[in-house]
Amino acid sequence: MLACARTVAFDGLEARLVEAQCVLSPGLPAFHVVGLPDKAVSEARERVRAALASLAIALPPKRITVNLSPADLPKEGSHFDLPIALSLLAALGIIPVDALAETVSLGELSLDGALVPVLGALPAAMTAAAESCTLICPRACGAEAAWVGAARVLAPSSLQDAIAHFTGRTPLPAARPGEVTPVASARDLRDVKGQERAKRALEIAAAGRHHLIMVGSPGSGKSMLAARLPGLLPPLSAMEALETSMIHSLAGLLDEGGISRTRPFREPHHTASVAAIVGGGKGAKPGEISLAHNGVLFLDELPEFPRTVLETLRQPIETGEVVVARANAHTRYPCRFLLVAAANPCRCGYLAEPGRACNRAPHCGEDYIGRISGPLMDRFDLRLEVPPVAWSDLDLPPTGESSAAIAARVAQARAVQEARFEGRPGLRVNADAEGALLEEIAAPDREGKETLALVAERFGLTARGYHRVLRVARTIADLDGSPDVRAPHVAEAISFRLLVADRTG
Repeated sequence: MLACARTVAFDGLEARLVEAQCVLSPGLPAFHVVGLPDKAVSEARERVRAALASLAIALPPKRITVNLSPADLPKEGSHFDLPIALSLLAALGIIPVDALAETVSLGELSLDGALVPVLGALPAAMTAAAESCTLICPRACGAEAAWVGAARVLAPSSLQDAIAHFTGRTPLPAARPGEVTPVASARDLRDVKGQERAKRALEIAAAGRHHLIMVGSPGSGKSMLAARLPGLLPPLSAMEALETSMIHSLAGLLDEGGISRTRPFREPHHTASVAAIVGGGKGAKPGEISLAHNGVLFLDELPEFPRTVLETLRQPIETGEVVVARANAHTRYPCRFLLVAAANPCRCGYLAEPGRACNRAPHCGEDYIGRISGPLMDRFDLRLEVPPVAWSDLDLPPTGESSAAIAARVAQARAVQEARFEGRPGLRVNADAEGALLEEIAAPDREGKETLALVAERFGLTARGYHRVLRVARTIADLDGSPDVRAPHVAEAISFRLLVADRTG
């Protein structure tokens, strides 16, 4: 008799349905798992055998074959243990075959029959809801999967609990979504002494999701400023929270099954590899740019990153997604992030201070910043020089606005953009606008056009640079509460574009 249990195989964020088909046939006793399983899936037969033995269930002296269909789809991960075990139990007549017809299951089995948490419960719940099925997952994953309200989620703690549910002895209650208490950030922009222009750049970047690079001597506060950027961003919307949490679910980063409304802030070290930043490795897992989706990616000491890593960022910045290509598959992840980078002006860091600069100035600065290619530098909407802070200013009381006050203006500007792009899929902020739409919403007045034309000719702005100035000017106008882009908005946008403009446009 053929018994089937549904499960999923992950292809990026997509959880594709897989059927675990089990059949018992005459022949020499054996247990085979087929259907392109990886090592972890092939070893499932030993975990299933031991888990059944712990429940005093003996396998018959027959040939057991489990086929994971479709057979040409690679199967990776230990979450196939539970569906394999359930299909085998159905084939043995221990649980009803028809009880598995409307369920999707995943989970790893320990040798004593306990269910171990696995990655990807949230995407699996999305697929189960789309198929009008019930999801069966380990108890530790239940709170995470239950966030998909359209799916009924059952979370047994062991294989024995699952058997008791399917046989009707002890039905499982539906799992409840995990609860995460929002954590207020203790990092406030009021802690930063001076640097008012840098604070303004952070406000503009947060309002329109504009990429920002800060260049300044060591100790000028670049990292301190970047760390306070998440406090200016509005909370994730329901859809954004679900998108971000699905990626984090695949990476195993969801704490206690909770979905956070806080935007992610990722800050990888400059020794990170291409696979760590972009994605890849075993199973083509999401990289830092995808883990920063709908949040902030902070690259400190940008010129110290390997050239190959930096150049891989160019396409994802433009498209908002990355395709991890492998010989047998192409995995796609979203990666719409706000890129913030920091760099010293040269290797010694004191190019602008004649008394402390090395004897190679100014060539050391050209060589060091030159590690950032022109095409990558051209993708930064805001370019900011961060001057050092005088030691005498450090004893002064906090000045300027708090992060909460700036965040209120950012939220108001974001609300304007949300209304502007309503009904346009894929467009959420000004940084997403392009082509005819950008020209429509960001057309400056006559004086603004003349200013922009003069600067474009004088400094040789590229077409990309020209359009990025328009996007930033539109965001500045939104922060100003102006329906039109005027000359002062264009002038301020240009002022944040002219860092090393003579080299990159």
